Amino acid sequence: MTSLFLHGPLARLEGLSLVLGHPVAVGRARLAGFDARAPLPGHWPMLTEAAGAQTEGLALRNPAEVDLARLDWLAACFGQRRGPLPDGREAFLPLSPPSVPGVPQPSGHEEVVTEALRDLMADYQRLDLPLSTVRWDMMLRRAASRLRAQGHEGAKLRREATGGDIRLRDRRVVYANYFSVEEYDFRHSRFDGGTSPEINRAAFISSDAATVLPYDPKRDLVLVVEQIRSGPLARGAENPWLLEPIAGRVDPFETPEDCARREAGEEAGLTLDRLIEAARYYPSPGAKAEFLYSYIALCDLPDDLPRLGGLASEAEDIRAHLLPFEELMALIDTPEFASGPLILSALWLAAKRDGLRRAA
Repeated sequence: MTSLFLHGPLARLEGLSLVLGHPVAVGRARLAGFDARAPLPGHWPMLTEAAGAQTEGLALRNPAEVDLARLDWLAACFGQRRGPLPDGREAFLPLSPPSVPGVPQPSGHEEVVTEALRDLMADYQRLDLPLSTVRWDMMLRRAASRLRAQGHEGAKLRREATGGDIRLRDRRVVYANYFSVEEYDFRHSRFDGGTSPEINRAAFISSDAATVLPYDPKRDLVLVVEQIRSGPLARGAENPWLLEPIAGRVDPFETPEDCARREAGEEAGLTLDRLIEAARYYPSPGAKAEFLYSYIALCDLPDDLPRLGGLASEAEDIRAHLLPFEELMALIDTPEFASGPLILSALWLAAKRDGLRRAA
């Protein structure tokens, strides 16, 4: 008789049922003498022996072979495997001792992790193992983005989508690294009341991101950043350096506003005051799943701000430019401005600038 102790995301009934592909009967369980420590936020905790510790989980008794195969595959994704416990039960244990101390898990992380497991198990037996930290982090970001996309306000001018409007036959991951590319075969409802033929579409999968254009209303100055970008490089541009707002991917357990503030510190050494949302939008909906939250930030922009920034761990090489507002607007009609979020943010600021200056 096999009794399997389940911890981490598998200790949540919704996550376990998702991994197995069917509902399952389990009981609550405890494991004495072991601590569960996650190396990073949202990652699967590793069981390590610790005197006096106790870990809460679920007990799965006599699992079917097909269920064990799915659980073993998931454990291998995170560098773990099924092994015996001192009390005769089995659990998923790390292949090697943790190399870093555990970190506290963010509040509400279970929902994001469960949503990411949905994507992971959709690629059951199709991924190279173990899963890289970079890949899982991006899957967490994508999961958080999908949760933010749910429950938006209903359509007014555009079509009101219903549950049967999209008939998805297949979804395939055709490339996966930090970013990924997915293909879909589907039919959809037409405006004339009919149904489309089956069509194939591909999408570049990243995650939600935030942009922020810092503005000093007293000095009438803005700050833009410059860095090399792979998009212009891939297009064949002779000069792949772009002027942009400060920008970055929203981490799985932060808000878009938190992201804007964090990136302002990392890229330009700025502490932002008031954040004003300018727009939220898909910058290229025909090919990319990316969704942007664009902000204007009111803050002081002194002349002695650091001009070079970026995280060395991400190989960022960023230069900041302080510009008078009039110079910013003059550049919109030149090749210097080729970034959509920067043009959008500048035009929004132009429309609101007088009021912001009066209130400063």
